[in-house]
Amino acid sequence: MLGRERIEYKTPEQVLAMRRAGLVVADALAAVTEAARPGATTDDLDAVAAEVLRSAGATSSFLGYHGYPKVLCASVGAEVVHGIPGPRALVAGDVLSVDFGAVVDGWHGDSAVTVLVGDAAAHDPADVELVSTTRDALWAGIAALARGAAEGGRLGVVGDAVQDLVELRAAQGRPPLAIVEGYVGHGIGTAMHQAPEVLNHRSRSRGPKLRPGLCVAVEPMLARGGDETEVLDDGWTVVTDDGSTAAHWEHTVALVEGGVWVLTAPDGGAADLAAHGVEVRPLA
Repeated sequence: MLGRERIEYKTPEQVLAMRRAGLVVADALAAVTEAARPGATTDDLDAVAAEVLRSAGATSSFLGYHGYPKVLCASVGAEVVHGIPGPRALVAGDVLSVDFGAVVDGWHGDSAVTVLVGDAAAHDPADVELVSTTRDALWAGIAALARGAAEGGRLGVVGDAVQDLVELRAAQGRPPLAIVEGYVGHGIGTAMHQAPEVLNHRSRSRGPKLRPGLCVAVEPMLARGGDETEVLDDGWTVVTDDGSTAAHWEHTVALVEGGVWVLTAPDGGAADLAAHGVEVRPLA
């Protein structure tokens, strides 16, 4: 459905407004990551994020969205996305994906991180590989977006890059991972979800041409098993059918003259994109 809607291209001033929302999101995810320790409940993490919103004078993209009851999504283990915070206490070795959105002056920012809870000794090496590969897939997709914009390409380069990285890691002998294709990235701006869809896999549909003013959330989700999912009875929580652990990383990215600016990364994406030979183009 998003693909049939008109894309909302942003002016430089509007991108700057989205950056303010993006920095609130970054602050909240940093605070939640710090609080995600054994014994903390996912409701505790929701309270941490809510306090960041309050302190910043921002509002939640998630709370009340189609009836969603919290300000963040906290998904543990086989929960891929949209897990509702509650009394569940985290334990060492948990894989926790946290998705969060904020609104400042009517503009949205949206980002997600996956956290390995507890000391490194408690982590399954296969979970460490899952989390790092998903994060690397995110940055490969964003780097491809920057190169594609410079070359007059189309949005489908993101899915190409994500799938290429996942397949390369498997070819190198690392544990194979599945791309959860049923959930995709999206345009973002005056609404959290806008056109166009941002696929995390190769497709014949190449998407719109990349040009300045396009703002999208890039968000690969990978699983250690198969790619099939189901939604639990709460109507929100998405889990893997086979019970395998999943991970989710996301950033809001703006295409600007000459490149990209990662609005939900404190450094604009400079450090991670440098590893791909890409420079960020901040507007201020």
